[in-house]
Amino acid sequence: MNTELYDDETFTPEEKEIPSRKAFGKLMPLLKDHVGGLVLCLIMLIGATALSLYWPILMKRAIDVNITGGDFDGLLITVLIIAGIQCLTIVFQFVQRIKLEIIGQNVMLKLKKRLFDHILKLNISYFDKNPVGRLMARVENDTEALRMLFTNTVVLVVGDILLVTGIYAVMFYYSWRLALVLFCIIPIFLTLTYIFQRKTTPHFLEVRKKMAEVTAKVTEFLHGMSIIQIFHRGEYARRKIDVANRLKFTEDRYVNIAVVLYFNTVFCFEYIMIALVLYLGVLWIQSGHITVGMISMFIILIWRSFEPIYRTSEQLANIQKAIAGAKRIFALLSQDDYMKDSEKPAEWNGLKDSIKFENVWFSYTGDDNWVLKDVSFEIKVGKRVALAGVTGGGKTTIISLLLRYYDPQKGRITLDGIDVRDIPRDVLRKRFALVLQDILLFPDTVKANIALDEPGVTDERVVQAAKIVEADHFIRRLPNGYDTEVSEKGANFSRGERQLLSFARALVTNPDILLLDEATSSVDPETERAIQESLRKLMKGRTSLIIAHRLSTILDVDEILVIRRGEIIERGTHTDLILQNGYYSKLFHLQFKNKNGVLKDAG
Repeated sequence: MNTELYDDETFTPEEKEIPSRKAFGKLMPLLKDHVGGLVLCLIMLIGATALSLYWPILMKRAIDVNITGGDFDGLLITVLIIAGIQCLTIVFQFVQRIKLEIIGQNVMLKLKKRLFDHILKLNISYFDKNPVGRLMARVENDTEALRMLFTNTVVLVVGDILLVTGIYAVMFYYSWRLALVLFCIIPIFLTLTYIFQRKTTPHFLEVRKKMAEVTAKVTEFLHGMSIIQIFHRGEYARRKIDVANRLKFTEDRYVNIAVVLYFNTVFCFEYIMIALVLYLGVLWIQSGHITVGMISMFIILIWRSFEPIYRTSEQLANIQKAIAGAKRIFALLSQDDYMKDSEKPAEWNGLKDSIKFENVWFSYTGDDNWVLKDVSFEIKVGKRVALAGVTGGGKTTIISLLLRYYDPQKGRITLDGIDVRDIPRDVLRKRFALVLQDILLFPDTVKANIALDEPGVTDERVVQAAKIVEADHFIRRLPNGYDTEVSEKGANFSRGERQLLSFARALVTNPDILLLDEATSSVDPETERAIQESLRKLMKGRTSLIIAHRLSTILDVDEILVIRRGEIIERGTHTDLILQNGYYSKLFHLQFKNKNGVLKDAG
C-alpha cells in the first residue's frame, strides 16, 4: 500500500459534492486529440497480454510432447519460440509505455496551461480565501496524480483484468475440473481483500496527514532557524518534532502490521492453490484427465494470476488520488470568482480630469464588517494626495478598489466621470503603476524584473527608470550588471535595493497614475532622502496617491486624507492639519517627539 505524502488530503464541502463521473467528464475532452494513440496502445496491451499467456501453453507442450517424446529438436524450437514471444512482449510493452507517456505529458501540459490561465483570471478575493500551497497542490500534485492514472494505473488495471480473465479462460479450456476448484477460492480471497481495504484506508489517509504535519513542522523550524538559535529554542523544536514523529509512528505501525498480515495471507492462498493443483493433479494423472505439462502450466498461471494482487493496493491508492485530484481540479476550473468586464465597456484613454470616490462602502467578507464607510474624495489630475492613519484603517483597501481587485458594495469609483466597472481591467491597470510594501522579484535578470516583458519597453527606458530612482549605480556594480540573475525572492539584494528595483519597475511604463503603498518604509534615512528627491521629480505633473505611516514622506503633498477605522476624519495640507490640532496632529507629534518631548526634525 502506498503511504507516500500527498498534500491537502481533505475535501472542501464543494469538492465533496462533485460526482467522480462529472469530474472526469470535464477532463475527457483533453484526450480527444489522442484517440488514435490510445486505441493503438490498447491493441498493443491486448497483444502483449495474449503473448504472455501463450508461453505457459508452450511450456506444457515442451513437457508433454517434446521432453516426453524425446524430441529435442522440437524442444529447441519450442524454447526459441518462447524466447521470441518474450522479446515481442517486451517490445509491445516498451512502445505502449512510451506512447502513453507522451500522451500523458501532452494532456497534462494542456491541463496545467488551462489551470494556470484560469487562475490568472480569478479575482484577488479568491486568493485571500485559498492558500498558495493549496493552489500549488492543484497545479502540480493533482495533475501528476492524473498523469499517473492515465499513463500507468489505467494500463495496469486494464492489463490485469485482461490477464486474470485470460488465465482462467486458459485454465477452463484445458481442465475445467481443476479450474473450477481454484475458482471457488477467489470469493474468499476477494472478501479478505475488501475487508483489508475497508479497515486500512482511513489509517493510510491518517498516515499521510501525519507525514504532512511532520514535513510542515520541519519546514517551519528550518525557516525559523535563526530565531530558534538566538532564543535557544532548540529543545522546544526537538520536542515538537518528536511529538509529531511519534504520532506518525503510531499510525504507521498499525498500517505496516496490517500490510504484513495481508500479504502473508496472500502468500498462503497462493501456496494453497499450488498445493491443490499438485494434489489433484497426481490423482487425475492416473485417470488421464490431466498431464504433467498441464500441472506445470497451471502452477505458472497461478503465479501469474497473483501478480495483479500484489499491485492492487498501490493501484487503489493511485486511483483514490486521481479521483480526489479530478474533483479538486474540476472545482477549480468551475470557480467563477472573478470580475467580469462590462458588456458595454466605456472608452477611456488615460486620466484627463479626476479620480473620485463617491460614498464608497466596502467589506471583504460581504457583511456588515465594513472596512470603508461612506468614503468620498476627489484627486484632480496632476495632484498628489496622501492617505494617513494607523494600520488597519483602510488605506490599502482604497488602492485595491481603485485597481478593481474588488468592487465596493455601495457607492462608486469614477475616472473622468466613468465608473471603473465600465472600464476593461487591462485598459484600467495599464494606466497605473504600483509600489507595495512587500516587494516581489522574480527569478530572472534584473532587466527582466524591471521591464516585466512589457511591450515597447526598451533597454534604454529600463536604464533611465533605474537612474531616476538611484538604482543604476548599484545595478552596474553587479557581476553582470542589468543581466545579473535575481535569486528566489530577490535574496541576493538588500531590502532597500529591492525597494529601488520596484520603483524602477513602476516608472518604466511611464504611468498616468502612481500608487505608492508605504513606498519608503523599508529603506534607511539616507536612501529615503535620495528616493524622496527622485519621487518629487517623478510626481511633478503626475497624479499620485501615496500611503505612508512615516508622515515625514508626505509633508509636501497637495492634500492629506486622514483615515481612521474606515472613515475619512480629517483632510487638508500638512500645515492645515497641524493647525487643526486633531488626530493627524497627534500622530505627527507622536512620531517626531524624542524621549525628552522635544520635536525632532521631520524632514
